[in-house]
Amino acid sequence: MDFPTVDSAGHRRWLLAAGLYNLVWGAVVVLLPDLIPRLAGLEPFVGPARGIWQCLGMVIGVFGVGYLCASLDPVRHWPITLVGLLGKVFGPIGFVWCAARGEIPWSFGWTILTNDLLWWIPFGLVLRDAWRSSTQDDVHLPVLTRGEAMAIAVDQHGTDLIELSRSRRLLVVFLRHFGCTFCREAIADLVRGESDLRRRGVTIVVVHMASEPEAAGFLAANGAGDWHRVSDPRRRIHAAFGLTRGSFAGLFGPMVWWRGTQALAKGHGAGQPVGDPLQMPGVFVVHRGRIEAEFRHRSAGDRPDYGSMVEAAAT
Repeated sequence: MDFPTVDSAGHRRWLLAAGLYNLVWGAVVVLLPDLIPRLAGLEPFVGPARGIWQCLGMVIGVFGVGYLCASLDPVRHWPITLVGLLGKVFGPIGFVWCAARGEIPWSFGWTILTNDLLWWIPFGLVLRDAWRSSTQDDVHLPVLTRGEAMAIAVDQHGTDLIELSRSRRLLVVFLRHFGCTFCREAIADLVRGESDLRRRGVTIVVVHMASEPEAAGFLAANGAGDWHRVSDPRRRIHAAFGLTRGSFAGLFGPMVWWRGTQALAKGHGAGQPVGDPLQMPGVFVVHRGRIEAEFRHRSAGDRPDYGSMVEAAAT
């Protein structure tokens, strides 16, 4: 099935308009803080409320800079649009909540129309086309069997998974994109457990979605520079192992947010996505070209017990 052509020019115009709108709105709130309250029939903010109002204007202006950057390549920079849309959804919800409690007058709600509701459809279309665009490269490629996938899964030294697994047991870890805090947590877990895995005769192989130079630098910076690594930017090897894109709950559910908060608090960090942010990870124990144990993540925040997997495979 072919997807419709992405309307890049239209997306750019909408994001450019959103960027300019936010910059103007933010500048008005910072420089003329009394203007918008008066237009809404309110008394000007005073004291701490005035400072908070001007800080809000500054934040809105910063979002404008983000939209201008996203307008250069809307599909590639879709995370900026996603963050913006979330703000434009939760903002009205927060307004209704506060207005119903009498904390904000309903007359102030006219700002919701131009600040939030106007942008729901164009931002949603950007995200829809970003999703579609991310699948187009692979749409006409034949699906590989696992054996075929292992034969083309070549590490940085030119050795495929079948050959690597002839003399040793492999722990093949399909990572999420390098910007994901769960990917970084998984690497840290593997680094801590590597000596124990080696004692058991197990070699770590990571399959990633970045280029080889990107992976070499990233893994080296995280203490894993000597691991075998396989680049799979088109996710053909992922597909052969039954790893797909995650569901909404599996990527953005409450437990994912909770686990993400825990991982960030432990210092694993986050960054720019390198690869498909929707791709789910998985772990496989491979020996002599056969899969002895497997773990497919149902949630991006799942945390496999690598040692237990190896122990189960060896029995």
